Amino acid sequence: MALATTQKLKLSSLFSVIAKFSYSTSPHNNLHYDSSVVDNLVAVFTQQPNAAAPELNRFAPILTPPLVESVLTRLPTWKLAFSFFQWASDQHQHGYRHSCYTYNTIASIFSRSRQTTHLKTIVKDLVESAPCSFTPGALGFLIRCLGEVGLAQEAHHLFDEMRVKGLCVPNDYCYNCLLEALSKSGEVDLVEARLEEMKGFGWEFDKFTLTPVVQAYCKARRFDQALRVYDGMKEKGWVDARVCSMLALSFSKWGDVDKAFELVERMEGEGVRLNEKTFCVLIHGFVKEDRVDRALQLFEKMCRVGFTPPVSLFDVLIGGLCKSNDAQRALSLLSEMKQFGVAPDVGIFTKLISAFPDRSVIAKLLEEVPEDKEEKTLVLIYNAVLTCYVNDGMMDEACRLLQMMIQSKSSDVQMDDFFKDKRLVFPNAASFSIVIDGLLTNGQLDLALSLFNDLKQFVGRPSVLIYNNLINGLCDSNRLEESRELLREMKESEIEPTHFTHNSIYGCLCKRKDVLGAIDMLKVMRACGHEPWIKNSTLLVKELCDHGRAVEACDFLDSMVQLGFLPDIVSYSAAMGGLIKIQEVDRALNLLRDLCSRGHCPDVVAFNIIIRGLCKVNRAAEAEKLLDEIVVKGLCPSVLSYNLLIDSWCKSGSVDRAMSLLSRMSEEDREPNVVTYSTLVDGFCRERRPDDALLVWNEMEKKGCSPNRVAFMALIYGLCMCNRPSAALQYLREMEQKEMKPDSFIYIALLSAFLSDMDLASAFEIFKEMVYSGFFPESHDKSYPVVMDAMDKFSKDHRTSSGMKDLSEEGKLPMHWETSYALLVNRRSRKVDQIGMPLSKEVDVTSDK
Repeated sequence: MALATTQKLKLSSLFSVIAKFSYSTSPHNNLHYDSSVVDNLVAVFTQQPNAAAPELNRFAPILTPPLVESVLTRLPTWKLAFSFFQWASDQHQHGYRHSCYTYNTIASIFSRSRQTTHLKTIVKDLVESAPCSFTPGALGFLIRCLGEVGLAQEAHHLFDEMRVKGLCVPNDYCYNCLLEALSKSGEVDLVEARLEEMKGFGWEFDKFTLTPVVQAYCKARRFDQALRVYDGMKEKGWVDARVCSMLALSFSKWGDVDKAFELVERMEGEGVRLNEKTFCVLIHGFVKEDRVDRALQLFEKMCRVGFTPPVSLFDVLIGGLCKSNDAQRALSLLSEMKQFGVAPDVGIFTKLISAFPDRSVIAKLLEEVPEDKEEKTLVLIYNAVLTCYVNDGMMDEACRLLQMMIQSKSSDVQMDDFFKDKRLVFPNAASFSIVIDGLLTNGQLDLALSLFNDLKQFVGRPSVLIYNNLINGLCDSNRLEESRELLREMKESEIEPTHFTHNSIYGCLCKRKDVLGAIDMLKVMRACGHEPWIKNSTLLVKELCDHGRAVEACDFLDSMVQLGFLPDIVSYSAAMGGLIKIQEVDRALNLLRDLCSRGHCPDVVAFNIIIRGLCKVNRAAEAEKLLDEIVVKGLCPSVLSYNLLIDSWCKSGSVDRAMSLLSRMSEEDREPNVVTYSTLVDGFCRERRPDDALLVWNEMEKKGCSPNRVAFMALIYGLCMCNRPSAALQYLREMEQKEMKPDSFIYIALLSAFLSDMDLASAFEIFKEMVYSGFFPESHDKSYPVVMDAMDKFSKDHRTSSGMKDLSEEGKLPMHWETSYALLVNRRSRKVDQIGMPLSKEVDVTSDK
């Protein structure tokens, strides 16, 4: 009730202010307003940002560009500003039109908030939908807003449109702003073109014209041209620190350290001084190029002009000296830090000790610390030593040093020889964390837990990071109960678990396939506002599906949705794949339909899983409808999508329908691959259409798709099925020339085809190749009877019998093969007597691969 009363008072006050103004709709009516109008308009609009509040309509008659500009600058977010700007744009019936200054105000807001899409929309409307005249200064400002967010092409287009449509007459300031925007994006060709335009107008270049030209040439690595412009500016006295810094930084960026340093020295001679940021960036760049010598010289110049180097600069220089193995200079630089009052951090000590593991360096570092210095610095040094031990895998040494540090306050501490005369210090939480993390990485979980207990005893409450690392280590080792105990301990110590804590335990439950436990953990995470990691949920679904529990996996995903978590499409795809494995194709299809009806957008991978499942159960027509659905949803079917359908149609004897899909692939710019063509070749051969198969093969080669080993074998086997062994043999020779080896069934197919063609000589040549290649079938192989029949024929024919004798003498044939063949014939005769089947139809290698 009180709130309603307050709102009525606010609106009453607001309307009393509005009532003071005349409601003339003339756009030329020069209305005045006080700040209360802006305040009330901002307040009302902020409370109801959808621009539909009735009270906003009362402001329409008094809108002016200065009023709109003031409101825009006062609104707290870019979204509110954009919404208000759009509302104001719609008030044209009251005579309001945006001015160049309101456009620039909203453009500035979008530029600062990096809202490039909205900025481009505003610029497009400006020249197309709602043309507005601009002063040269206003156009220059708008172009700079575009340049700040990298919209150089848009700035270029806007400049021309404004000029062509007569919305602005650009002057040299406009051109300078455009050059600046273009140079920031490296558009050097456009920069040169605009310079020529300026020359054509007879305009004189100034410092602000040429500075972006130098920048553009630097970005394009055209340093000779950049230096020519620089020299021209120098002659006219236009060179300043910005231009010099730009050149020096560009030389450094592209690895030309000496030129960059030479330029800095020239600047120094001319009295031009770099700022602190430029010094730091150049020094970092020099060290990156392994030019620590130049970096140190520049460092000395920086110190001479009075800048205090930050700790990050010392860090990079010491790191560079460590890399070049200059221990003496690195330690000297460490001493200089004291003179500047800059305290070294653990990163610097770690670099020094890592680079110079010799204990003399450690001793030197410890000597650098005065006796009266607080223990904090000593702890940093010892933590650096611990870090180096851990990084080098010296976990025993790390644990021993940590124990000495723990015992440093007791009188009976047991020291090793090196640390006997050194000043030890009690460890902090970071000391324990370094060693614990090293032990966890090294798989020494129990020792890490022991140190964790020491940490709690000697230092106090552990950090959430240490808890997380231990819980994660326990979960990785499937020690779930211990990880839960640590979680309970965290809560008792009022340490808030993070999403990492819960996801570590959730991941362990998922690996265990503990669905109920995983759901309970999801409830805990929901209460804490933590999202489950996709990889864990997907892992559980995959594990369940791999063990035939796909229905249970779907129920789990439903539970996630009920708890307010949206499973990833990868998880749903795994569930659909699992359902198909257990022949629940319709349920998998319904799951896909359910996802689409709930507003989810399955990806092509999900659709391919269903297509594969439908094709497996000979429902290719339904699968092909899904292909159309993929396109309707704005997705692009993959080559695999088409290959699955083509394979299914070929296997069902509808190879012409498969060919129609090949045509569709071409229409949709989907390039068929070798699998596509191989499948079609196999399909035509199955239908006894070898000529069509060869046409497909030739088309594949014409398109530049190189046949692989599987493709060759599909064609060779298919031609043998179609009783064209001579053609098949040609492709075998081509395959061998490409250094591809066929499988044994190819030799069997050729052997059988030549025998069927009564070409005993060619069959024997294939047989010899097979034998010499080591492809002789075992007695339990399906192809064994074929080979034995062939050997019998070769032995009895005068043209091949001598060759068989030679092979036998060389030991290439099984011993006593004639006896084995006689036994085989007897077995087959008995089988014929039992079932009444002629011997000639017992073996048919062309029926199936």
